Amino acid sequence: MTVTPPRRPRRLRPGSRVAVVAPSGPVPEDRLAAGLDLLRGWDLEPVVAPHVLDTHGELGYLAGADAARARDLQAAWCDPTVSAVICARGGYGVQRMVDLVDWSAIRAAGPKVFVGYSDVTALHEAFAVRAGLATLHGPMVAAAAFLKDPRTQESLRATLFEPDSVRTLGLDTARAIAPGRARGVTLGGCVSLLAADLAAPHARPSARGGLLLLEDVGEEPYRLDRILTQLLRSGWLDGVAGIGLGSWEECGPYEEVRAVLADRLGALGVPVVEEMGFGHCETALTVPLGVPGVLDAEAGTLTLDVPALR
Repeated sequence: MTVTPPRRPRRLRPGSRVAVVAPSGPVPEDRLAAGLDLLRGWDLEPVVAPHVLDTHGELGYLAGADAARARDLQAAWCDPTVSAVICARGGYGVQRMVDLVDWSAIRAAGPKVFVGYSDVTALHEAFAVRAGLATLHGPMVAAAAFLKDPRTQESLRATLFEPDSVRTLGLDTARAIAPGRARGVTLGGCVSLLAADLAAPHARPSARGGLLLLEDVGEEPYRLDRILTQLLRSGWLDGVAGIGLGSWEECGPYEEVRAVLADRLGALGVPVVEEMGFGHCETALTVPLGVPGVLDAEAGTLTLDVPALR
C-alpha cells in the first residue's frame, strides 16, 4: 500500500475554540488547569469535555468509562464551533474506546486539528485510516513537557498558528543511523502502539511508501527488539521509505537502545535518523502525521512539502 496524504485541517486563529478530551488515563486536575491557562495565553478558548476528570470505578488507570471517553471525543469533533481537539494526557485506554467512536460521523464532520502522542498513537492511526485526516503528534495539555518547556510550547503554538514557519523539523541532536534521503507521507507514533494495532480491525496494513516516525517510553531494549521484530516479521515495514526516531525515555541506556534500533532498522536500506526531538522528552517538537515531505539523514531534518495546517 502506498501512503497517500490525508486531508489537512485549517490553522487556528485567535479566539478559536479548542476542546480538551481524555481518551486514555486519568488527568491530574492541577496540571490540567495549568495547561488550560497556557492555551488561554495564546488567545484560544479551551472547552473541557464532560468526562475529562473522570476515573474508572474499578480500573483506576482509565479516565472514566470507555463509552464516555469515546462520546467526549466524538461530540467535540462533531461540534461545528470547535476548531481543534487536544488530548489532556496519554497513559492507556485508547484501544478500549477507539472502536466505540462513530467514524462515519467523524468523516462527515471533516478535518480539524487533533493533537496528542503516546497512547494517542492509536487515534492518530484511526483518524488517518478510517477518516483520511492528518493530525499532529504533539504535546498534550497536562503533559510535563508542555507545562515546563518553552521550546515545546513554541513548537506547538507555531504549528497551530503559523505552520509555514515550522516546515523543517529536527533538533541539533539528530544524526544518521543509515544514510540517504527519502520522500513520503509521515505516519507513526509510539512503536508499541503500532505493533499492538497489527491485525486489528481497520488497522493500516503496512507503512509502505511512508516516512515512519517512531518513539516510545518505558520499553527495555529487549522489548523494543521484540516489537520491531514483530513489525518486521509481519511485513508491516516492507517498503517503508524512511524512518525518523524520537525519544526513548526510560528504555534503558541509550547506547543499548541505539544498538537495537540500528540492528533492526539499519538493514532496511532506507534512511534512518535518530534523536530528532519528538515524543516523551524534555523538548518535544510537534510533528505532523499525514503530510508529505523529505527525510534527510545527513542533515538530520524532516522538511515538509506543505505546512502541517492549511
